[in-house]
Amino acid sequence: MKSKTGLMSLCAGAVLACCCSAASAADVVFGQIASLSNPASTSNAKGLMTGAQACFESINARGGINGNKLKLDTRDDGLNGPKMVEITAELVKDPAIVGLLSFLNTAGLTALAKQNAFGTGKIALIAPLQGDKTIVEAENVFPLRSGYGDELEALLKESKTWGKDTVSIVNMNIAFGPILAEVAQKRATELGLKVVSRSVVNFSPDTQPGTIREAVEAVNKAQPKAIFVIAAGTPAQEFIKAVRATPAGLAQIYGLSVLLHDDVVKSAGAAKARGIVLSQATPYPFAPTRPVIGEYQAAMKAYAPKEPLSFSSLEGFLGAKIAAEAVRRAGAKPDREHVLAALKNLGEYNLGGLWVKYTPQARKGWGGVDLTIINSEGNLQK
Repeated sequence: MKSKTGLMSLCAGAVLACCCSAASAADVVFGQIASLSNPASTSNAKGLMTGAQACFESINARGGINGNKLKLDTRDDGLNGPKMVEITAELVKDPAIVGLLSFLNTAGLTALAKQNAFGTGKIALIAPLQGDKTIVEAENVFPLRSGYGDELEALLKESKTWGKDTVSIVNMNIAFGPILAEVAQKRATELGLKVVSRSVVNFSPDTQPGTIREAVEAVNKAQPKAIFVIAAGTPAQEFIKAVRATPAGLAQIYGLSVLLHDDVVKSAGAAKARGIVLSQATPYPFAPTRPVIGEYQAAMKAYAPKEPLSFSSLEGFLGAKIAAEAVRRAGAKPDREHVLAALKNLGEYNLGGLWVKYTPQARKGWGGVDLTIINSEGNLQK
């Protein structure tokens, strides 16, 4: 029989063991800024958040990483650039945040890149929904998706292949619009395509209707075989709806991944949206053509059963998987410094049939582009 003192010692030891166990298992938190409250970005923002959470929850259900649970701290900037900058500063100041994940907001990301916010803050930003080189090549940014230039190249080559050799370029006047329009003009000429008209549609609601009318008139006069819409949101949707009502609307329409097919179908209707070709900077999420797609689909079914499969939720899932691997390689102390170091030295990492490569010299995302088309029912197919 053990003495009272011995029993007390055993109890104290048990309590100490429990405390040590609890202390060793902590939340590893990644900060996300997703513009959930702005209608222009709600769909993508929700998808990114849902996919990332499904990934983290599936890992946590298997015990987490080194006993640590992965957590997503999501904050809403309303798709306001200065607000994103402000919230990012708050996240950087919070020592509990080990990294940043799946940011969405071109204006905010552009400002943060110019400020070198991630370099100065010594914090990683993983897989932003962004294809602008000035952003994804900024210090401590680790891209997943292909760049806008890669998408544009794939679309131009598709146009060339199918004999769509006279093209009109229509771009919005903000963000990637002006720069990519110049790239499209140059590459189209190099590929032997003739640019027969160029138009700009304004993002501002005050001037947008007039610029859309002018763009439609220019395209209708030029009668191209293909129309490249280098725009997103309302400017792109309203232009497509208007141009489809004219003789020029019979031309093949090409758009970037930021032109969401659901929004186009809602705006223009399935009949007018039919046949639009959209490039995709992440793989096709609706068929398990790669092991990681099957993994994503299983996680969504288990942890987000009411949410639809989508390109954005797959993107969030893949970004979270990269974050989880960085935590694993960060070892027993997955703090901000070690997570960042792990990412910088990740090398070529197989996510499950697609690869990213991060080294101290260069950080490269997937690099592939899938082309999809809107069918008669308003759905995307390859």
